[in-house]
Amino acid sequence: MKQCPRCNQTYTDDQLNFCLNDGELLTNFATEPGRYADDAPPTILLDSARVTNPASWPQGASPPAPWQPQNMQNQPFGSSFVQKRDQTLPTIAMILGILSVALICCYGGIWMGLPAAILGFLGMRNADSDPGRYGGRGMAIAGMVLGTISLLASLVVAVIAIVAR
Repeated sequence: MKQCPRCNQTYTDDQLNFCLNDGELLTNFATEPGRYADDAPPTILLDSARVTNPASWPQGASPPAPWQPQNMQNQPFGSSFVQKRDQTLPTIAMILGILSVALICCYGGIWMGLPAAILGFLGMRNADSDPGRYGGRGMAIAGMVLGTISLLASLVVAVIAIVAR
């Protein structure tokens, strides 16, 4: 037998789990005082928790160090992550240097070679002064060399074009 704890309705059908009147979960109805119909097993109590005694540690072994909180107040956000080095100027210098070499015939060394050489120099100076923050020293050198070569070649082509007229 089961009984609703809210409305005290008693049900003889053991297959019902909820009260048909109010939907409350049914509980087993006591047939004898102190005894339930389903004969649930008694509650088992376990032994008390094990007590750790420093005297039982092996000789020569030191006790574990107590946990100490980390001081995170003065660290900037994200400082524990690896930060990528800035390679913007060297990348632009190398791209302009390559384009200026490809466009020597159209005086591209004057319009793209000079900015490539300047940006390559700035990128190399940044990489030398702060290598932890800036990178791409090799790309900066490549952009500076290609820009200088294409600038000089474009000036030679321009001088030859002027003299040939």
